[in-house]
Amino acid sequence: MTVSPKKTRAASKYRVVGTSPVKVDGPALVTGRAVFVDDVEPDGLLHAAVLRSPHAHARIKKIDASAAEALPGVKAVLTHKDVPRNIFTTAGQNYPEPSPYDSFVIDRKARFVGDVVAAVAAETEKIARQAVGLIKVEYEVLPPVLDPRLAQKKGAPVIHDEKEARVVLPIDYRPKQNLAGHVDVVIGDLNKAWRTADSVIEGEYSTPYASHCAIEPHITLSLLDPAGRLVIYASTQVPFHARRIVANALNLPVSRVRVIKLRTGGGFGGKQEVLIEQLCAALTLKTGRPVQLFFTREEVFTSSRTRHPQIINLKTGVKKNGNVTGIDLRILMNTGAYGAHALTVVSNSGSKILPLYRCDNIKFWADSVYTNLPVGGAYRGYGATQSSFAVGVQMDEQAHAIGMDPLKFHQRNHIREGETSPIFAALGEGTEGVEQSIGSSGLAECIKRGAKEIGWKSKRGRRGSGPVKRGVGMVILMQGSSIPYIDMAGATIKLNEDGSFNLMVGATDIGTGSDTILAQIAAEVLGVKTGDFIVYSSDTDLTPFDVGAYASSTTYLTGMAVLTAAEKVKGQILEVASEMLNKPVSSLELAGKKVSPRGKGAGKSVTLAEIANYSLYVKNQKQIIASASRTSEKSPPPFAAHFAEVEVDTRTGRIKVVKYVAAVDCGQPINTQQAEGQTEGAVVNGIGMSLFEEFRFSSTGKLLNSNFGFYKIPSARDLPELKTILVVTDEPTGPFGAKSVSEISINGPMPAISNAVFDAVGIRLRHAPFTPEKVLRALREKRG
Repeated sequence: MTVSPKKTRAASKYRVVGTSPVKVDGPALVTGRAVFVDDVEPDGLLHAAVLRSPHAHARIKKIDASAAEALPGVKAVLTHKDVPRNIFTTAGQNYPEPSPYDSFVIDRKARFVGDVVAAVAAETEKIARQAVGLIKVEYEVLPPVLDPRLAQKKGAPVIHDEKEARVVLPIDYRPKQNLAGHVDVVIGDLNKAWRTADSVIEGEYSTPYASHCAIEPHITLSLLDPAGRLVIYASTQVPFHARRIVANALNLPVSRVRVIKLRTGGGFGGKQEVLIEQLCAALTLKTGRPVQLFFTREEVFTSSRTRHPQIINLKTGVKKNGNVTGIDLRILMNTGAYGAHALTVVSNSGSKILPLYRCDNIKFWADSVYTNLPVGGAYRGYGATQSSFAVGVQMDEQAHAIGMDPLKFHQRNHIREGETSPIFAALGEGTEGVEQSIGSSGLAECIKRGAKEIGWKSKRGRRGSGPVKRGVGMVILMQGSSIPYIDMAGATIKLNEDGSFNLMVGATDIGTGSDTILAQIAAEVLGVKTGDFIVYSSDTDLTPFDVGAYASSTTYLTGMAVLTAAEKVKGQILEVASEMLNKPVSSLELAGKKVSPRGKGAGKSVTLAEIANYSLYVKNQKQIIASASRTSEKSPPPFAAHFAEVEVDTRTGRIKVVKYVAAVDCGQPINTQQAEGQTEGAVVNGIGMSLFEEFRFSSTGKLLNSNFGFYKIPSARDLPELKTILVVTDEPTGPFGAKSVSEISINGPMPAISNAVFDAVGIRLRHAPFTPEKVLRALREKRG
């Protein structure tokens, strides 16, 4: 369902934008012809396997790989002695990276159960895994840190005691205290906020580990081309960052490394990490042969990246009229054994929630600490998911405390178009003299439409009789679109003889449909159809630079690069047509794959094919082609209002989500069907984290549920009735008014469901996931 509020650009203004054409990669995907990394099988391919640490914290005293090397079919064994000792970060972020340099290709110390100890390349996967079992390791087992609350206590084991550990930006990094990142921002006067408030509430909230669960595990294939260059086929979100990180890790010039992203079976942030490319490449360099390395599903759980667990302490003050007087947000984040995204995720926990509510007095303090547990990383929502839960629940609690309908409370307090927040500048948005302010917002309409769809007035407070109670809850949300002054995207468009176009982008379609959306943007400018574009994305040799698929940047930022390149190509087309028709450019228009004089019966037209052939073969020959690069000065937030209706069985503690409504302002949706799909996928992802998903560990730090038999995600039978409402607004800085859509809706289910449970049975669930055991415990405590 798409809703256009008044004073916004209507989708009908466009030919291609706002429609849902067939995905450019759709036919290949549904017929099985799309090429994934696992489909590439060059001659002489070797298969790799990794020996992983059984200990959460251990130093490798001695390692003997002789038996593995002697096994027939084994072509290489790598230990820490066989690879360069260059320190780097695995986080695929813009350079210089804000994450600490604390990783090696293979280190002489293991920092979590599942850390890399050695790697093998062999003729078959079976031989490689057999060889791994023959490697003998003598460990010095060290005391681990398995609780983030204990990470900075006096006498706590130091996880990163290597002398090389460092940061390349001037940020607070104290590895000897297990501190990987720190934020401390104070705005206004908190003491005044508490004095003037009529209701002050404090509470602790927590969110657990979560796995991305992409259908395609991490996989890489590396080989040497005829010129001796290293070519890496990777299932990655960040091919250009991967090239830089691999080159640094292996002492190679960037010119010797080429990264190609093939079709990718999902990422959700987990493939914004460079985890296996450098290890696979090192085996190719050692053997001179192609090598494939992939994660088993168990390795995806234990040894890839996860959502960072957070312990959140929140204090808010509110006046009787609903005004928010103060917000004090304190977060302890567990980054695990390495500091990938340790600072930026927790910074996002503030920057993507605190501006949402009008408030003059704010404190945001956060520590991101090392532990000897699995490593956190980028995950859809990127820190906003955790803090949206805490703030969304406590604001609902405040509304009840002052006797105000939560709907009215949120309508009163949310930031509006044209307004700003001091948090934007304090946490790095709105720099270089450009203040970050809200250029577009349909949040008020989202609240209104979402409330109507869920039946807020008729259902709220009506629990029903019997042991199964019903309730409704809501939350408001914001996210961002790209990273101002940091992220950059490029695009190149070329006209072919038949009037078709090549569109070359460094942006990575990881199943998100960005290849289609970018083709739609170009098609809108050039007066053609999406199918007139041959889209080639993400090859570091052939496509322009792009930071990759993260920070909700592709539609907004790469879309602007595509739009700019398309405008340049359009200008060239009109110039050639002007010469062919002997008419001034200003009198011509491009539409329907041809250039015509303006006005009815104004004269002869020329087709794009005729223009292309004229430019290439007839006169003043040139290739009609243009490239463009774009950065952003702002990160325009998408907004959303989410509503959940739940049933709670007071006998079993089971929560069932009956209906879920997501009303989203993502500017002008470029592709309505894909925007709805992104929203519904994010909601389902969030429902899983709300009700089922968590890691269970042994007392020694071993993950106990590293498979889908014991790590539960929603199936089709678990899903509620889902309703998506796209509220169309016009973002002045985005392509055709577009903002991002892919991340924001994962942030809604935890607070919306928690608030709905309160409406149903009167208990506050502050620690996710909301398992039946927790519900029953809370009900018993309520009864005393």
